[in-house]
Amino acid sequence: MRREVLPFVFVSLIAGCSLSSSGGSDVAVALGAGPDQIAARRGDVSEAVDGLIVGHRLMAAGEYELALRAYYRASAERGVNVDILSAIGSANLRLGRVQQAEQVLRRALEQDETFVAAHNNLGVALGEQGKWGEAGLHFRNAFAFDGGRSSEIRDNLRLAIEKTKETGYDEREAHQLSLVRRGQGRFLLLETPL
Repeated sequence: MRREVLPFVFVSLIAGCSLSSSGGSDVAVALGAGPDQIAARRGDVSEAVDGLIVGHRLMAAGEYELALRAYYRASAERGVNVDILSAIGSANLRLGRVQQAEQVLRRALEQDETFVAAHNNLGVALGEQGKWGEAGLHFRNAFAFDGGRSSEIRDNLRLAIEKTKETGYDEREAHQLSLVRRGQGRFLLLETPL
């Protein structure tokens, strides 16, 4: 009976040494904790997962409310910048908070008037409100600053030009506009539901 207890004591001692030397991260990993949770337990914020990255992933997964929370967390950690403002505006737009999105995206453009994603997404917000003239202006700016590389922005500009020529406004057309976000130094496109 004594031989059965000995391996258990030995394993417990090894686990205790591992816990004290790594601050609990080995045990946390074994229990399925993510890197953000591990870093928070150790008090190491520099290794925590960036809220902006988490927000982008949640947006791609269609979890817009959670993405908005992640973007707010990122703004608290990093400070408010054009990337975060544009992301917050995009999340608000996806949640149907068009006027809030418009305000935040205008703030983003105050910080960087050449930010392609903010111009495009502000154009989307304005188009949702039927302000096609101003939406077209922002789509033109996005197209110019992007160098015409994005077919989604080109399509948004084409739609805005058509809408300024028409007298009526078809609600279904607004959902054909494409949001654009920037991450890791490149432009990433989000699909728009029909």
